[in-house]
Amino acid sequence: MNARIEMPDVATHATPVSRETLDWVGMSHITLPLNVCQPGGQLQPVIAHLDIHVDIVNPEVKGIHMSRLYLLLNEFAAQEALTPASIQKLLQRVCESHRGISESAILKLSFEYPLQRPALKSDYSGWKPYPSSIEATQKGNEFSLELSVSVPYSSTCPCSAALSRQLLQEAFRDDFASSEMVSREQVEHWLRSERGSVATPHSQRSYARLRVKIDPTAHDILPLLDLIDRTEQALQTPVQTAVKREDEQEFARLNGANMMFCEDAARRLKTAFNQAEAYQDFWIRVEHHESLHDHDAVAVVSKGVPGGYTPLLQR
Repeated sequence: MNARIEMPDVATHATPVSRETLDWVGMSHITLPLNVCQPGGQLQPVIAHLDIHVDIVNPEVKGIHMSRLYLLLNEFAAQEALTPASIQKLLQRVCESHRGISESAILKLSFEYPLQRPALKSDYSGWKPYPSSIEATQKGNEFSLELSVSVPYSSTCPCSAALSRQLLQEAFRDDFASSEMVSREQVEHWLRSERGSVATPHSQRSYARLRVKIDPTAHDILPLLDLIDRTEQALQTPVQTAVKREDEQEFARLNGANMMFCEDAARRLKTAFNQAEAYQDFWIRVEHHESLHDHDAVAVVSKGVPGGYTPLLQR
């Protein structure tokens, strides 16, 4: 039997074009099946898209071992669920696999986090996907973890509602101009007729895009569910899945009871997350995708922690 010939490893033995360190080198858009650990220990399968990178602190090294990174991710996907501790362990192994080359590692992954949400009134429920992402960094002994999630909701414009009420008032006045007295039955009949909807305020699908920094040692699981629930509870008008007429009517009632400009939505969320001590920092962007205009109304808030998130328009 012929002896196996050793294959050349250009990345390890070749001389770099110039002796420079590199901030990050790695791979992007790797697709893997993962499991998210949820409250109670249940696992939620997701299809995730991952970026994994390490630095090059040794200027004498030409490149990294990308196959090692991929194999570590494959092993992680097969054996581990996504938790703060498992992510930190993965990045520590990544750094160890590049001892003498790298000192830091960064992992970014994105996925749609599916949650089964109940209807507002009926016994129905449906699945709703929440676009989510995780960014974890290991630098020496320091580990940081940030989560992002996008939460859809409905927003009814207070200005449009006021203008609609004025038109409704005028229509009522015109229709009963010849009547000195109007009975309760006449008013109820008029309100239930099409004339009672002579004008309606405009509502739009809106999005709260959140990014938070957490203390990974204080969390056994990734608090994605808390992020979503806290957001929907603050805004009160979550987008629905399966609905019957009673659910649609309740949705209309909630929109009427929670009319808001983008500024109102941003303030509601800032108050809600200022009260959540579990989050070291937060950045929130709300977008109202208007039905009146062909542009969006946007507001941005951040926690204001010294050295924390700056109020950038995008993250």
